[in-house]
Amino acid sequence: MPATPDDRPTRAVDSSTVLVEGPWLHRFVPANAARFHVAVAGPDDRDAPLVVLLHGVPQHWWAWRHQLTALADAGYRVAAMDLRGSGASDKPPLGYDVPTLAADVAGLVRSLGADGAVVVGHGTGATVAWAMPSLQPGVTRAVAAVSAPHPVHLHGSLTRTVRPGPLRHLAFFQLPGLPERALTAGDRVERVLREWSAPGWPDEETLATYRAGAQVPFAAHSQMEQLRWLVRSTPRADGRRYLQALDTPIRVPVLQLHGFADRCLPVGSAPLEGERTRLVPGGYRFEVVPRAGHFLPEEAPGRVTELLLGWLAEVAPL
Repeated sequence: MPATPDDRPTRAVDSSTVLVEGPWLHRFVPANAARFHVAVAGPDDRDAPLVVLLHGVPQHWWAWRHQLTALADAGYRVAAMDLRGSGASDKPPLGYDVPTLAADVAGLVRSLGADGAVVVGHGTGATVAWAMPSLQPGVTRAVAAVSAPHPVHLHGSLTRTVRPGPLRHLAFFQLPGLPERALTAGDRVERVLREWSAPGWPDEETLATYRAGAQVPFAAHSQMEQLRWLVRSTPRADGRRYLQALDTPIRVPVLQLHGFADRCLPVGSAPLEGERTRLVPGGYRFEVVPRAGHFLPEEAPGRVTELLLGWLAEVAPL
């Protein structure tokens, strides 16, 4: 499995590092010619609504630990997925474009024995969630996007939407080799988490968990490939096809959550506003979470859980 020389851990870390024990089960599920790790919780009942949780960069499934258990306790069947290249999922050399990641999620839903799912994503995981109704409509029942504007909206005003600090990170991540070294052996994981969140987060346990996750062999390189595709594909035919596909109405319910203190993507740039009636003509709900930054599921777990449960009761009633 190819990787850059700089994408090697500085200490003995393997994918089992991210299999944190808790009130959930760790499963490995085949989908889209790869194997994916999911932490699952909730009733073992295929009639129960399935909710799939997608993490962002530089994180893995553990980012959803609070909602994973709370949604399961409410009666939902919940799967927190390690996206391709992250955590304990496979890390193939290719496939870090959004269409392939969306196909991974669709394959996972089917492998879990469900006809469809509510897809909830954070950050880059929310970019995949936004794409699901257009690219994988057959399995997408509803979408919740956390800390991520609609991709068409974001691409149309990238330099005005993203703050200068995160833009510098994004530019650095386009370099070959150096970002991987900074994530595995440097301070880049801590810098991203602290600079994009509200002051006071993360705690040392959270920071250590994500540092270890970045040191899983090939994980740092794979996550950088996701970010590189989002930037580099923009002028190419594949990127234009992707944005064109997403520039169509979403016919399923959408919930969008954003932190008021998000220091990556300012809250004022998040809602669709004038584009809403065109891109999301159906049910659309936008909620701001006060005193929380970019990493909402962990910075404000109680409020995020409350908002998700209230919305799920409407779009996927038990």
